[in-house]
Amino acid sequence: MPIVNVSGTDVHYSVSGDGPGLVLVHGSSMDAASNFGHLVGQFADRHTVITPDYAGSGQTTAPAGELTLDLLLDQVAAATRDATTGRVDLVGFSLGAVVAASLAVRHPDLVRRLVLVAGWTHSEDPRLRLGMELWARLLEMDPELSAVQGPLVAFSPAFLSGLGHDGLAQVVKAKPAPGTLRQIDLSLRVDIRDQLPRITAPTLVIGCTLDYLVPVQHARSLHQAIPHSRYAELDSGHVVFLERPGELVAIICEFLAERR
Repeated sequence: MPIVNVSGTDVHYSVSGDGPGLVLVHGSSMDAASNFGHLVGQFADRHTVITPDYAGSGQTTAPAGELTLDLLLDQVAAATRDATTGRVDLVGFSLGAVVAASLAVRHPDLVRRLVLVAGWTHSEDPRLRLGMELWARLLEMDPELSAVQGPLVAFSPAFLSGLGHDGLAQVVKAKPAPGTLRQIDLSLRVDIRDQLPRITAPTLVIGCTLDYLVPVQHARSLHQAIPHSRYAELDSGHVVFLERPGELVAIICEFLAERR
């Protein structure tokens, strides 16, 4: 796995496929492999797919203290520039959508098209904060209970029921990334409202109508704040990459395939 150093941290990333660059930015509690690993092949036939891990996930290192949005976007930008040349398409999920949106503002020369999935603009909404704070408290105090509670907000009821007892047991066994608590803390400090009007890349925002972690109105607000952005919704829980992968990939590929 290639490594690039930025801001005193080692950023690990993977590269697959051939063609124009496509960077996939994972969400909190995951790394790139657990978030996108099962989908890379569906993009790699037409793109050079770059999947970096940011601080707190995978083997990417982090400085002491609070994580910052600046650090995460610098890590993703450094991995992108190390892996390829020219502009790339950028897809971000959850906290990764926040990182991707900020990166598009900071490095407009790097981003050709932008896709933001299940993201949000700020963390002042009391319900959003309550859910994230509960997640952090359970993870800190009782990781086993957190593993049970997590799927209830990460997925839609129908999807979980459809897994059956054995499938759900496997979901509950999934381990969060080691830096999840610090990533949640950053999520609770997010406010990119002043940045969004400065995004110039053609942008697609995707919301999930059955999202109990980041309710869909946050994606709608994200769309409204980005000039000339497009919007799509899927009937899915938060982790749409696992719940509705085929439909999501089709929407993203159609948007990215438009005239360059």
